[in-house]
Amino acid sequence: MGEKVRVGLVYGGRSGEHEVSLQTALAVMKAFDYSKYEIKPFYIGKDGEWRAGDTLLAPPSALEQLRLAGGDAIIGTGALMPVFGGQSPEIPDASIDISSVAGAVKISSVGQQVDAVETADEGQIDVVFPLLHGTFGEDGTIQGLFEMANIPYVGAGVLASAVGMDKITMKKVFAQEGLPQCVYRYFNRTQWQKDSDFYIMEIEVALGYPCFVKPANLGSSVGISKARNREELIAAVEYALRFDRKIIVEEFVDAREIEVSVLGNDEPRASVVGEITSSSEFYDYKAKYIDGKSMMHIPANIPAEVSDSVREMALRAFLAIDGSGLSRVDFFLRKEDGQLFINEVNTMPGFTPYSMYPLMWKESGVPYTELLDTLIALAIERHAEKQLIDYSGGTPA
Repeated sequence: MGEKVRVGLVYGGRSGEHEVSLQTALAVMKAFDYSKYEIKPFYIGKDGEWRAGDTLLAPPSALEQLRLAGGDAIIGTGALMPVFGGQSPEIPDASIDISSVAGAVKISSVGQQVDAVETADEGQIDVVFPLLHGTFGEDGTIQGLFEMANIPYVGAGVLASAVGMDKITMKKVFAQEGLPQCVYRYFNRTQWQKDSDFYIMEIEVALGYPCFVKPANLGSSVGISKARNREELIAAVEYALRFDRKIIVEEFVDAREIEVSVLGNDEPRASVVGEITSSSEFYDYKAKYIDGKSMMHIPANIPAEVSDSVREMALRAFLAIDGSGLSRVDFFLRKEDGQLFINEVNTMPGFTPYSMYPLMWKESGVPYTELLDTLIALAIERHAEKQLIDYSGGTPA
């Protein structure tokens, strides 16, 4: 690598968390130490089209229009919003090259097919930082693209990203690890359409009301509903099926919402523990990103032994899914008896300076800029280790 580390910042994406990704991207762009890094922004539109912007050699200002990823980005209502003449971007019939030390992966702007992998002497990218939340970004899909191109990237790998996104598979892994969880049931669209009466009965017997209905593959609490009776349950399932073909239904637990940040690769460490007090009945999308009334408590006001248990269970969960880089692990602390239940692992949590993940590390003595340095170093470390693997299976050259 050269004197500065060249970071490709990928943001936006096709998921329902597109706007959350934009907020994260602007925060990260502003926070990087530009004496160490050059930033190349790559914006993915909601339609899946890619746009590459000019390399940033200095942090962008939040007070002026920015030229990022081929569109004019402006600041409004706390979010970075792409503006392309008031319309959806017109993408030319050309391709964008994302380069690495090993080579460049050429991604066609029409259809987003991987056309070729080729070496490049100029414009190389040393590491990619995918700031994508939800489907097509946090679920292992784009991680697979980087793996095929042999490009170092920040965050969880293909397996951990996929498991961390699929709540049903995640819970099965947690069960194998022996981590306590609340009661849940799951089914897919076809099963529901064929035998909804059976699943309604099973939910009512095993979980009761109220219960929470969630798409299996989505983040930021998108598509989640609280069902208090059969009518609401049916409506909640139909609503969740708009976002995914698989549905998970969980029992209601009267609990405090506890979170902890994990950082590392094979030897991860956990931050201080935090707590969220939601402004609504549960910590939904509006409570997280819109009304600004939810409260964060860092550190959480819980006994030391409970904090220790949270950190220990979080590290077990992180290693169980083969996590790397970063994750935020969420728990329920039942008010009635203090029982801990693991809820989920988020492999690309909210990452603005005011998000829980960096705030818990800040309280643990790791400021935001240092956190970015560490994540870049962890990505390069993991990539270097992978270069020791003989993917040919020992076949002679």
